[in-house]
Amino acid sequence: MTSSPAKTLRQILESPGVHLGPACFDGLSAKLVERAGFQYCFTSGFSISAARLGLPDTGFISYGEMINQGQEIIQATSIPVIGDGDNGYGNAVNVKRTVKGFIRAGFAGIFLEDQVSPKACGHTQGRKVVSREEAIMKIKAAVDARRESGSDIVIVARTDSRQAVSLEESLWRSRAFADAGADVLFIDALASKEEMKAFCEVSPLVPKMANMLEGGGKTPILTPLELEEIGYKIVVYPLSLIGVSIQAMQDSLIALKSGRIPPPGSMPSFEEIKEILGFNKYYEEEKRYATSNYQPHGDRDGSKDPGYGLGH
Repeated sequence: MTSSPAKTLRQILESPGVHLGPACFDGLSAKLVERAGFQYCFTSGFSISAARLGLPDTGFISYGEMINQGQEIIQATSIPVIGDGDNGYGNAVNVKRTVKGFIRAGFAGIFLEDQVSPKACGHTQGRKVVSREEAIMKIKAAVDARRESGSDIVIVARTDSRQAVSLEESLWRSRAFADAGADVLFIDALASKEEMKAFCEVSPLVPKMANMLEGGGKTPILTPLELEEIGYKIVVYPLSLIGVSIQAMQDSLIALKSGRIPPPGSMPSFEEIKEILGFNKYYEEEKRYATSNYQPHGDRDGSKDPGYGLGH
């Protein structure tokens, strides 16, 4: 018997040190995260909206699309995946459906945030949050959905109130989310190391998540050791994979337009690509089920019965 993804994630949260998890956006990126040796990964609504729709993370992507993409990601990897549940796609009752859907899809955890609809991407302008009461009720609904499903999915409660309201409001909401049953707390877009320390002092027994937004967000980029010293338990790097992919594709397209293919070293060889994608494993499996030399028992005399095995 293997542990459930959620149980494996809980074991990671209970183990010493700080744990890093890059954000993925499709089956290939998830597979690469696992091959690189990471213990878990996140799905990024920002990156999925970009890769799947070619659109900004401003509420365009739907619950159904996130579930569908998440299933593809989960099937491509064996490490736990924390899914981006946005703001639950509606009120507290919608949150329950969202959480139950993420459980059925096989997610180990789910992010839920307190933004109004349509939501805005973290570290961007125009963010607004629902009332304290509604935000707390959504976390309670998520906890109820988990209990009703007999699941142990990890609930990551995110508040965007630091930028929408104030630091004090975000600390208050984090405490309230912990009291409501959240497993991990996350304040998005904290603006200084001092604010990050203040956050980690809230509900000290509940793990904290840091978001290291690459490329110039509001939160200082700290080393894993610095984050561990402050008190964080898990760290997400949301843009690295989608960002370098965009850059690499742009560079390749510029080269191709001028008649040049990517030079050696700028991309894996064809053999390496096949290995990453599992061609060699597929070929080994194919050999196990080869049928070219097989003859049914009654056909050893060379005769062929076209109805053999078809109920005739």
